[in-house]
Amino acid sequence: MDAAVTAAPAPNGTDARCELGAWSERRLAAVERALVDWVPADAPAGLGDAMRYAVLDGGKRLRPLLVLAACEAVQGDERAALRAACAVELIHAYSLVHDDLPCMDDDVLRRGKPTVHVRFGEARALLAGDALQALAFELLTPDDGSINPALQAALCRLLTRAAGHRGMAGGQAIDLASVGQPLSESQLRRMHQLKTGALLECSVAMGAACGVPAPAAADALARYGAALGLAFQVVDDILDATADTETLGKTAGKDAAQQKPTYVSVLGLARARDHAQQLLAQALGALDASGLDAQGPARTGLLRALAEMVVNRDR
Repeated sequence: MDAAVTAAPAPNGTDARCELGAWSERRLAAVERALVDWVPADAPAGLGDAMRYAVLDGGKRLRPLLVLAACEAVQGDERAALRAACAVELIHAYSLVHDDLPCMDDDVLRRGKPTVHVRFGEARALLAGDALQALAFELLTPDDGSINPALQAALCRLLTRAAGHRGMAGGQAIDLASVGQPLSESQLRRMHQLKTGALLECSVAMGAACGVPAPAAADALARYGAALGLAFQVVDDILDATADTETLGKTAGKDAAQQKPTYVSVLGLARARDHAQQLLAQALGALDASGLDAQGPARTGLLRALAEMVVNRDR
């Protein structure tokens, strides 16, 4: 199981933000090719069709981009980073398949198309999510010698912690238990740090783990990932309240309809927008403190541009 990485230099200098689009296009092409190669079409009884439907041809691919940008910032192993990028996207896809099920959020639209359980039925959707989760860890543990065992173990540990009860699954449990319940801002923050933020923070950490950053740089990247992960959810809550279904590619206004606590319901729209900008400033400040830019021209430029894209997006 292998796929080629099309290596291309990261943009240098102050024009890094302007170059984000071109860099993303190249990197996303490599990720898409790898996912096409690695997500099997021949899994039995139509399971492969459901898996590929859940993963291919849709989504922002933000998590893979964060893995690859963090790897480039620390000049890490690009082959390992590509596998990590695809693995974290498979975990994200599995979580969406399960979140959309009737027993969870009961949604019928995702990425502008019917959700997996609507298209393939609930049982096959459940199995597709299970299979995608397992495949993520298969990608991280190739037996061809391309990733050393210590790095394999480190990447698996980061991803399991982010996906399990200390991360995404734990946050989803809090989310389901909070329907119709008032939450304080600190309780809401904790829920989203786990449900959404953990996997985004993990994406940065996995990319950094593909290199050997100094402890101060690794700590700064962790703080960047934590701030960015929370900012993503704040903006998601804002868009759920202000954008339409066609723009979002998923059902707009669903949180309010289900009486779920959000940053808009807890803080109000204006304060939620301010909070997103504050989190962006924290993320950029962490990069300033990383010391990485002193090691090469604009080593953190891509991570900065991705943070600004996350906070200033309209979908």
